[in-house]
Amino acid sequence: MRIEDDVKLDYSDVLIRPKRSTLGSRKSVRVERRFKFANSKAEYEGIPIMASNMDGVGTFTMADKLAEQGIFTCLVKTYTVSELVEFFDSIENDSNSRTNYVAYSMGITDADHEKFRNVYEQVGDKVKYVCIDVANGYSERFLGFVRQFRELYSNVVIIAGNVVTADQTQELILNGADIVKVGIGPGSVCTTRIKTGVGYPQLSAVIECADSAHGVGGHIIADGGCTCPGDVVKAYAGGADFVMLGGMLAGHDEGGGEIVTKHTATGGAYKTPEGTFIPYFEEQNFVAFYGMSSDAANTKHFGGLKDYRASEGREALVPYRGAVNDTIQDILGGLRSACTYAGAQKLKHLSKCTTFVRVQNQFNRTYESTTTKA
Repeated sequence: MRIEDDVKLDYSDVLIRPKRSTLGSRKSVRVERRFKFANSKAEYEGIPIMASNMDGVGTFTMADKLAEQGIFTCLVKTYTVSELVEFFDSIENDSNSRTNYVAYSMGITDADHEKFRNVYEQVGDKVKYVCIDVANGYSERFLGFVRQFRELYSNVVIIAGNVVTADQTQELILNGADIVKVGIGPGSVCTTRIKTGVGYPQLSAVIECADSAHGVGGHIIADGGCTCPGDVVKAYAGGADFVMLGGMLAGHDEGGGEIVTKHTATGGAYKTPEGTFIPYFEEQNFVAFYGMSSDAANTKHFGGLKDYRASEGREALVPYRGAVNDTIQDILGGLRSACTYAGAQKLKHLSKCTTFVRVQNQFNRTYESTTTKA
């Protein structure tokens, strides 16, 4: 046993120090990025936000809508072969195709590989990105699967994770991954840290893994832990190439979840002519959202939890948010504004322009409530 004494940071532990800037307007900030991937040699250009491969987020409808803005989606793993073939077959395969903004997601079992092979044989190079996604990216089996997959599919961009340390980030890239997913336990509906005691503060994980990946020509995704546009900014400022969002993109029309209506007492009341007080109720709409290692997800897709494991996710009701474009505009508006504060003309420059300041408190919570809007 050993203890690391140096401080590790989450997004809530820092703010970005403002600096003099020559930027005259938020509109002049370029939020698109262009990457060339080390192992597949493929190139990418777009807004480097990714919708997570979670139920209610990584859907076909979400992928179609976000691709219109050059934003990426990792599809859920649970679509059938026929559904996936139909989706990819419907895509025009050209330089502006939405195939450039969608990833097939899979695990590492023999059945997962066979399913992918079945889809790939039918749609070919329309599957340009594959997200090989496991909770624990430190197993030799996972590393071996990534290595084998690279040998079999040399032109596919491989997204692999999740890890939180520099050594395993480099190991995955050197064994064939192009992009490494960084994050263990920071998600809003993840309970891995509660159930296992394992994890790493997300901002420090991003900083350390980004530095490691960039040293060998690779890229990383900051996966999890963002609760607001400011956290997305901090992830890029810490060196992330992409930021993956689950909870922030849940609850939208494009996620396809069932809307649940609840009536909540407001605390007020009106008096009837008979002198009786009747409380006021507010009608609110919600959508169910759950972690993909939760009991809810295992029950829906796999017939329940296996007897050798525990649930590592929670189920929550998130406010119904309507069209996803409004949320994307809010995130991108915050990102552009942050770049003007830091003096970054392009998102690409943000990490070089950033000085983080450690804080005890991020913002004033005096009027913070569920009824106020930021």
